[in-house]
Amino acid sequence: MADLTGKGALVTGGSRGIGRAIVERLTADGATVVFSYRGDTAAATGVAEETGAHPVQADQAARADLDRLFAEAERVLPGLDILVNNAAVTGLKPIADIDEETYDHVFAVNTKAVFLALQWAARVMRDDGRIVNISTLNTAVPGKTQALYTATKAAVEQFAKVAARELGGRGITANAISPGATDTDMLRAANPPEALQQMSAFTALQRLGRPEDVAAAVAMLCGPDGAWITGQNIRASGGLFV
Repeated sequence: MADLTGKGALVTGGSRGIGRAIVERLTADGATVVFSYRGDTAAATGVAEETGAHPVQADQAARADLDRLFAEAERVLPGLDILVNNAAVTGLKPIADIDEETYDHVFAVNTKAVFLALQWAARVMRDDGRIVNISTLNTAVPGKTQALYTATKAAVEQFAKVAARELGGRGITANAISPGATDTDMLRAANPPEALQQMSAFTALQRLGRPEDVAAAVAMLCGPDGAWITGQNIRASGGLFV
């Protein structure tokens, strides 16, 4: 485990799934963590009680909520050293059925909110900081109904590459992590049991990923051992589609 004592981290979408596992890991490693959540107050309270992390209710699509989230992070944290852009929505529909409202919402949450968080971090993050954008393996292997999801996630991969160039002079690293099939409520809601079994069979390690598997990759990038890794998109997929 990395020693993140004295480090301040903001994790978006930290009340469940991969985001929750990231909050749990970073706090276990010693970081002070602020995390956002959209509406599940009970889940957010549970994470806060378990980890000591500070929850902030925020709609990632609302600029005023994001501004309040950033201000609260600056108030609570000893300084911003780690930013993990995790919050996302899927918007799974065939291209022919996507309405403009859905398009705008998915891009607002998955892309614009990430950009605004990066913009804020570029201004306030302390030297030698860490930025991690959570993407998806589906940007490389997109499926039906995933046009919006994969497009928005491809954008955050490029954001990480450019941020790495722009902020590297301050020792700040910026990377993306692309999880494969990870056993979360979101994955199970979008796929029948037989599809989950097939995903496991196609994975080199012969199982679905667990949220803590992805959190471990995030923790590696955020700790001292990640200091020479930047501008990368790391596939935390257990060998899915190798």
